[in-house]
Amino acid sequence: MGQALLYASAGTGFTFLMTTLGAAMVFFFRKTMAGTSQKVFLGFAAGVMIAASVWSLLIPAIDEAQAAGQIGWIPAAGGFVLGILFLLGLDKVIPHLHPGSKDAEGPSSSMKRTSLLVMAVTLHNIPEGMAVGLAFALAAQHGANAPAAFTAALALALGIGIQNFPEGAAISLPLRQEGFGVGKAFLFGTLSGIVEPIFGILTVLASSLIAPYMPWMLSFAAGAMMYVVVEELIPEAHLGEHSNIGTLGVMFGFLVMMILDGTIHPK
Repeated sequence: MGQALLYASAGTGFTFLMTTLGAAMVFFFRKTMAGTSQKVFLGFAAGVMIAASVWSLLIPAIDEAQAAGQIGWIPAAGGFVLGILFLLGLDKVIPHLHPGSKDAEGPSSSMKRTSLLVMAVTLHNIPEGMAVGLAFALAAQHGANAPAAFTAALALALGIGIQNFPEGAAISLPLRQEGFGVGKAFLFGTLSGIVEPIFGILTVLASSLIAPYMPWMLSFAAGAMMYVVVEELIPEAHLGEHSNIGTLGVMFGFLVMMILDGTIHPK
């Protein structure tokens, strides 16, 4: 448990650090990202999350279930659906505003537009933190006999961290445009990623209780991440003209995560 907690803290700490570094771009740029750049970054994040959902979550979920004598696809499919329903439920009960949208989603709220924008990215970061925490919890279950499991968790944390950099900038720069001071815009951009280490560490702490259900939890995180990709990232990466830029971003992100998984965690 101690080792898993240490690694999960380091992994989610890295993803949080990358969000912070992205938010720090507000100190160097006064304007929001150009439309083309934003499409590339959103597409890239989508591609990373798709690849991570498959190689780092769904395939290990199937392998774990089969190793336990279960039918592999049942917990993989069941957890995947539950993860989708979880994010769908959060979307319905928590007010939030997606970047580029005029109308808020969820219940009506008196919250400011900027707060709703931060809330949207914060929701999106919950399954990412869970995914990293679960990856390290799974590695801890296998112990020293399966060092490859830790390298797989490391690859996942690295991939999610890379795509968190533009996410931090995508919060702090628009907030600066909305009239926030530089320091306050940076703070809100940073705090949008704080849920990743929180949920990552909570997942590891609960790992002894959820160990028998690890295949379900891995696929749950995959379903939640895929919901974010399909409902938010891909549509936003294709807004306006030249949508093929967003498509190429998705492909590039998928490729990067696939290479990371294959390089750090060779099969």
